[in-house]
Amino acid sequence: MSLMVPQLAVKRLELLKEAVPKISRILVLSYLSDPIAPLQVAALDKAAPSLGVTLLVRDIRSGADLAPAFDAAISEHVDGLLMTAESVLVVHSPQISDFAARLKLPAVYPYAIQAEGGGLIAYDVNIPDLHRDAALYVDKILEGANPSDLPIQQPAKLSLVNLKAANALGLRDRYFGRLNGLRINL
Repeated sequence: MSLMVPQLAVKRLELLKEAVPKISRILVLSYLSDPIAPLQVAALDKAAPSLGVTLLVRDIRSGADLAPAFDAAISEHVDGLLMTAESVLVVHSPQISDFAARLKLPAVYPYAIQAEGGGLIAYDVNIPDLHRDAALYVDKILEGANPSDLPIQQPAKLSLVNLKAANALGLRDRYFGRLNGLRINL
Protein backbone atom coordinates (compact mmCIF):
# COMPACT_ATOMS: atom_id res chain seq x y z
CA MET A 1 0.00 0.00 0.00
CA SER A 2 1.28 3.43 -0.83
CA LEU A 3 0.16 6.94 0.02
CA MET A 4 2.86 8.45 -2.18
CA VAL A 5 0.77 10.04 -4.90
CA PRO A 6 2.30 13.34 -6.05
CA GLN A 7 -0.65 13.93 -8.37
CA LEU A 8 -2.86 14.53 -5.32
CA ALA A 9 -0.90 17.73 -4.62
CA VAL A 10 -1.88 18.93 -8.09
CA LYS A 11 -5.51 18.02 -7.45
CA ARG A 12 -5.39 20.09 -4.25
CA LEU A 13 -3.99 23.02 -6.24
CA GLU A 14 -6.77 22.65 -8.81
CA LEU A 15 -9.39 22.58 -6.05
CA LEU A 16 -7.96 25.75 -4.51
CA LYS A 17 -8.06 27.50 -7.88
CA GLU A 18 -11.61 26.28 -8.50
CA ALA A 19 -12.75 27.41 -5.05
CA VAL A 20 -11.08 30.83 -5.36
CA PRO A 21 -10.78 31.54 -9.10
CA LYS A 22 -9.04 34.92 -8.64
CA ILE A 23 -6.20 33.35 -6.67
CA SER A 24 -2.81 33.92 -8.29
CA ARG A 25 0.00 33.55 -5.70
CA ILE A 26 0.09 30.51 -3.45
CA LEU A 27 2.33 29.73 -0.49
CA VAL A 28 3.30 26.05 -0.53
CA LEU A 29 4.55 24.64 2.76
CA SER A 30 6.57 21.46 2.40
CA TYR A 31 9.03 19.34 4.35
CA LEU A 32 11.52 18.93 1.53
CA SER A 33 13.66 16.34 3.36
CA ASP A 34 10.85 13.82 2.98
CA PRO A 35 11.39 11.81 -0.25
CA ILE A 36 7.81 12.42 -1.44
CA ALA A 37 7.96 16.21 -0.99
CA PRO A 38 10.21 17.06 -3.99
CA LEU A 39 7.99 14.89 -6.20
CA GLN A 40 4.91 16.81 -5.06
CA VAL A 41 6.61 20.20 -5.51
CA ALA A 42 7.78 19.22 -9.00
CA ALA A 43 4.24 18.19 -9.94
CA LEU A 44 2.91 21.47 -8.54
CA ASP A 45 5.54 23.51 -10.42
CA LYS A 46 4.58 21.77 -13.66
CA ALA A 47 0.83 22.40 -13.15
CA ALA A 48 1.05 26.00 -11.87
CA PRO A 49 1.45 27.81 -15.24
CA SER A 50 -1.60 26.14 -16.78
CA LEU A 51 -3.64 27.23 -13.74
CA GLY A 52 -2.31 30.77 -13.90
CA VAL A 53 -0.72 30.69 -10.47
CA THR A 54 2.71 31.41 -9.05
CA LEU A 55 4.01 29.26 -6.21
CA LEU A 56 6.13 30.40 -3.28
CA VAL A 57 7.57 27.15 -1.88
CA ARG A 58 8.94 27.18 1.66
CA ASP A 59 10.74 24.31 3.37
CA ILE A 60 9.34 23.81 6.88
CA ARG A 61 11.71 21.78 9.03
CA SER A 62 10.52 23.06 12.41
CA GLY A 63 7.96 25.41 13.91
CA ALA A 64 10.59 28.17 13.79
CA ASP A 65 10.35 28.13 9.97
CA LEU A 66 6.67 29.10 9.96
CA ALA A 67 6.91 32.80 10.85
CA PRO A 68 9.53 33.51 8.14
CA ALA A 69 7.45 31.56 5.60
CA PHE A 70 4.35 33.62 6.37
CA ASP A 71 6.39 36.85 6.45
CA ALA A 72 7.54 35.99 2.93
CA ALA A 73 3.92 35.30 2.01
CA ILE A 74 2.97 38.81 3.13
CA SER A 75 5.81 40.49 1.25
CA GLU A 76 5.05 38.42 -1.88
CA HIS A 77 1.29 39.21 -1.68
CA VAL A 78 0.28 35.58 -1.49
CA ASP A 79 -3.46 34.96 -1.62
CA GLY A 80 -3.67 31.22 -0.88
CA LEU A 81 -2.01 28.37 1.02
CA LEU A 82 -1.33 24.77 0.10
CA MET A 83 0.53 22.12 2.06
CA THR A 84 2.19 19.04 0.66
CA ALA A 85 1.46 15.70 2.28
CA GLU A 86 4.21 15.05 4.78
CA SER A 87 2.89 13.86 8.11
CA VAL A 88 5.54 15.86 9.99
CA LEU A 89 3.64 19.04 9.06
CA VAL A 90 0.58 17.81 10.97
CA VAL A 91 2.41 18.69 14.20
CA HIS A 92 2.44 22.33 13.13
CA SER A 93 -1.19 22.43 11.99
CA PRO A 94 -2.46 24.69 14.80
CA GLN A 95 0.21 27.33 14.08
CA ILE A 96 -0.31 27.05 10.32
CA SER A 97 -4.09 27.41 10.68
CA ASP A 98 -3.58 30.41 12.97
CA PHE A 99 -1.28 32.15 10.48
CA ALA A 100 -3.64 31.37 7.58
CA ALA A 101 -6.66 32.69 9.51
CA ARG A 102 -4.88 35.91 10.50
CA LEU A 103 -3.88 36.52 6.90
CA LYS A 104 -7.31 35.38 5.61
CA LEU A 105 -5.68 32.90 3.28
CA PRO A 106 -7.86 30.16 1.83
CA ALA A 107 -5.96 26.96 2.59
CA VAL A 108 -6.06 23.43 1.20
CA TYR A 109 -4.64 20.64 3.32
CA PRO A 110 -3.72 17.04 2.57
CA TYR A 111 -5.28 15.69 5.78
CA ALA A 112 -8.76 16.42 7.15
CA ILE A 113 -7.36 16.65 10.68
CA GLN A 114 -5.27 19.64 9.58
CA ALA A 115 -8.24 21.55 8.22
CA GLU A 116 -10.28 21.15 11.38
CA GLY A 117 -8.57 24.23 12.78
CA GLY A 118 -10.03 26.39 10.04
CA GLY A 119 -8.78 25.24 6.66
CA LEU A 120 -10.93 25.79 3.63
CA ILE A 121 -10.58 22.34 2.10
CA ALA A 122 -8.93 19.04 2.94
CA TYR A 123 -8.52 16.52 0.15
CA ASP A 124 -7.60 13.38 1.99
CA VAL A 125 -7.06 9.69 1.43
CA ASN A 126 -9.80 7.67 3.07
CA ILE A 127 -7.71 5.84 5.67
CA PRO A 128 -10.39 3.32 6.78
CA ASP A 129 -10.77 2.19 3.15
CA LEU A 130 -7.00 1.90 2.85
CA HIS A 131 -6.92 -0.26 5.99
CA ARG A 132 -9.63 -2.52 4.56
CA ASP A 133 -7.58 -2.89 1.36
CA ALA A 134 -4.51 -3.77 3.44
CA ALA A 135 -6.52 -6.43 5.26
CA LEU A 136 -7.45 -7.97 1.91
CA TYR A 137 -3.76 -8.16 1.03
CA VAL A 138 -2.97 -9.83 4.36
CA ASP A 139 -5.71 -12.36 3.63
CA LYS A 140 -4.25 -13.08 0.18
CA ILE A 141 -0.79 -13.58 1.67
CA LEU A 142 -2.13 -15.87 4.39
CA GLU A 143 -3.89 -17.87 1.65
CA GLY A 144 -0.52 -18.41 -0.04
CA ALA A 145 -0.07 -15.48 -2.42
CA ASN A 146 3.50 -14.35 -2.90
CA PRO A 147 3.75 -10.72 -1.69
CA SER A 148 6.07 -9.82 -4.57
CA ASP A 149 3.33 -10.87 -7.02
CA LEU A 150 0.80 -8.43 -5.57
CA PRO A 151 0.69 -5.01 -7.22
CA ILE A 152 1.37 -1.82 -5.30
CA GLN A 153 -1.94 -0.25 -4.39
CA GLN A 154 -2.61 3.49 -4.56
CA PRO A 155 -5.57 5.10 -2.82
CA ALA A 156 -8.74 4.77 -4.88
CA LYS A 157 -11.12 6.66 -2.60
CA LEU A 158 -10.54 10.16 -1.37
CA SER A 159 -12.62 12.54 0.70
CA LEU A 160 -13.08 16.18 -0.07
CA VAL A 161 -14.02 18.04 3.08
CA ASN A 162 -14.95 21.69 3.28
CA LEU A 163 -14.80 23.08 6.78
CA LYS A 164 -15.69 26.28 8.63
CA ALA A 165 -13.20 28.58 6.90
CA ALA A 166 -15.53 29.15 3.94
CA ASN A 167 -17.74 31.30 6.17
CA ALA A 168 -14.81 33.23 7.67
CA LEU A 169 -13.38 33.92 4.22
CA GLY A 170 -16.74 34.96 2.78
CA LEU A 171 -16.68 32.07 0.29
CA ARG A 172 -19.76 30.17 1.39
CA ASP A 173 -21.97 29.60 -1.62
CA ARG A 174 -23.61 26.75 -3.45
CA TYR A 175 -20.21 25.43 -4.48
CA PHE A 176 -19.11 24.85 -0.90
CA GLY A 177 -22.49 23.60 0.21
CA ARG A 178 -22.20 20.99 -2.52
CA LEU A 179 -18.61 20.05 -1.60
CA ASN A 180 -19.10 19.51 2.12
CA GLY A 181 -18.31 15.89 2.93
CA LEU A 182 -18.24 14.86 -0.73
CA ARG A 183 -16.56 11.57 -1.46
CA ILE A 184 -14.76 11.26 -4.74
CA ASN A 185 -13.71 7.94 -6.22
CA LEU A 186 -10.76 8.03 -8.61
